[in-house]
Amino acid sequence: MSLTGTPFLYTLIALSVVALALPLALWSRVRGPRALRTVTRALMLLFAQGTAVALVFTLVNNANNLYDNWADLLGTGDHVQQAADLGADGTGGIALKRLPKVRQTFRPATGPGMRAAGGVRVTQLKGRVSGVNAEVYVWLPPQYDEPAYRHHKFPVVELLPGYPGSAKAWFGSLHVNEQLEPLMRDGQVAPFILVAPRTNLLAGVDTGCANIPGTVDADTWLSVDVPVMVMDNFRAESAPRGWAVAGYSAGAHCAAKLAVAHPDRYGAAVSLSGYNDPIGERDSLAAQNPTLRAENNPYLLLRKAPVPPRISLYLSGQPHDGYEAAIALEQAAKAPTTVHVVYIPRSAGGHTMALWRPQVVPAFRWLTEVTGRGPVTAGRAAPPRSPSTAGARPAELASGTASRAGAVRRR
Repeated sequence: MSLTGTPFLYTLIALSVVALALPLALWSRVRGPRALRTVTRALMLLFAQGTAVALVFTLVNNANNLYDNWADLLGTGDHVQQAADLGADGTGGIALKRLPKVRQTFRPATGPGMRAAGGVRVTQLKGRVSGVNAEVYVWLPPQYDEPAYRHHKFPVVELLPGYPGSAKAWFGSLHVNEQLEPLMRDGQVAPFILVAPRTNLLAGVDTGCANIPGTVDADTWLSVDVPVMVMDNFRAESAPRGWAVAGYSAGAHCAAKLAVAHPDRYGAAVSLSGYNDPIGERDSLAAQNPTLRAENNPYLLLRKAPVPPRISLYLSGQPHDGYEAAIALEQAAKAPTTVHVVYIPRSAGGHTMALWRPQVVPAFRWLTEVTGRGPVTAGRAAPPRSPSTAGARPAELASGTASRAGAVRRR
């Protein structure tokens, strides 16, 4: 029975009802020696508490897509077949353009949000360079199958979840496809191909999107194998202009790091509540030692880059949750690197899906602009002079439009 499936949820609901009814119906009817009655009643209470905890956990997990299956939850899943030393560029000297094209088999994805807005498809990808074997979810924009676009190549955004987190979260919790599909149809947002690869590759640890010889080549999986697969199977624009990467929490750290480290593969990145030092996630493999931490810190990579990378960064955060890291990257950036920082006040909520969901549309409007498919706007949302929200709605606060809305009301 699937961890995130409807049958498992309904089974837990039924068991919870039974667990509540048993003590009410049988508490005074238990017979036998006193010790036996005590043990029986204790078991009924434990059964009631256990089913309640399991039901609440399942509801939270389904809402936030933390664990995709039992292997992820129990820490038994391992998607790394080999982890060779692939060198500084993560290719192991392989000429990627000479690799023969491999056609993948896709099937409709299941789960919350996966059938909305045209549906999400999934494939099992064996990374030819990274040695990772894991699933990749793909959503195609509404124009993709229209006759007028049959020769058109589409830009791509790679979507990364937090840790723990499922690649499905962008669709099932953030509803990225449902939010963007009507805007793409109206021409308000560019028709991006959305690609969500698995990032939870090893049991019980966050890879930090790093290449660690002998352990995991997560960077290569995300920045080489997944893009090659997309280019082989879809009408996708070439890198870096046609490619961006976006993430929240640990995925936000990865998004910024991948773009800064590989400006030849990504032209833009969106980081929602991210951090620079990998130690921001205590289970990150990239925080194992000072060398790994420095090699996977986008701030240090940006400062030490011999030539400033031609990339654009969209960074949002709250005080002590992404904002300071965003400001540090902004201050380290030199042309042609551009940085757009969005201040999110604490009153918008905490480090949850509810905070990031309303930021999806503003971030993709920005991506539309910086990729040359709309009017470019510049600048950074300044923090308010007071903690007042000016009566703004939570969605306005989270998306970074609260200060503008408040200014209009004050005039």
